[in-house]
Amino acid sequence: MSESGCADPAGTIGFFLCQAGQRLRGAAIEAPRLEARRLLAHVLGTTEEALLRDPRAAVPADKAQHFATLLARRVAHEPFAYLIGRVGFWTLDLEVSPATLIPRADSETLVEAALAACPDKGAALRVLDLGTGTGALLLAVLSELPAANGIGIDLKPEAAALAARNAARLGLAARAHFLAGYWAAALAGRFDLILCNPPYIESAAIPGLMPEVARHEPASALDGGADGLAAYRHIIADLPRLLAPRGLAVLELGVGQQAAVEALGRAAGLTPEACRPDLGGVPRALVLRAV
Repeated sequence: MSESGCADPAGTIGFFLCQAGQRLRGAAIEAPRLEARRLLAHVLGTTEEALLRDPRAAVPADKAQHFATLLARRVAHEPFAYLIGRVGFWTLDLEVSPATLIPRADSETLVEAALAACPDKGAALRVLDLGTGTGALLLAVLSELPAANGIGIDLKPEAAALAARNAARLGLAARAHFLAGYWAAALAGRFDLILCNPPYIESAAIPGLMPEVARHEPASALDGGADGLAAYRHIIADLPRLLAPRGLAVLELGVGQQAAVEALGRAAGLTPEACRPDLGGVPRALVLRAV
């Protein structure tokens, strides 16, 4: 056994996994051994199972250097998805970058709520995704509604460009178009379905978030102002202009925000129809309907 306490010889898969697990554990990363395997499998272009089958296989020097670089970034709490440049969402594999919020499983609740509210899967719906980021919400819905088309808008041009790449790679570019802009300020016309995961974290709470989020994800996608509701006020006030008659908006909620956001919806003349909980039981996807 080496001085590091790792049983496998230096330079081998087992040695790198052992050392990486120790460093990740020391940095208080959850599931350090799992993350070490996922990261080395990514670098080597193989599977975690293949690593475990042959722990004494040598790691090429260039791959070892790449692994060391990525490991140092993860030890500094950079999100894993940014290291590998990919994330799974719904049934999709999406490119992700530090210009975008990392799509989370909680947000899949919006897709579920939208599909449940639009039972005619063959309807030629016009869909709008505000604050699109990776394009996750729009692309997931379009992947399930083959006659629908949509527009995604993000404040950051680099995010809109990334979303367009995701659409092209998924074969959805003909039905999904992405623009850079401030919410829907530059848009005219009406939409049957509007999706939005706005920034909803109270400004003062952001420094206390886990470092992966507070230090690395874009503040513009997190900061909801002093009470977490600033973006909702702006977006909901614009919904009557944007929604077609009987059109639907599905908004992601933060913890404890249902009543306040429903009140904003009613004040704008919209009817709260449903609020779907996420897997943890938190009310997460609020459905508002236009008259």
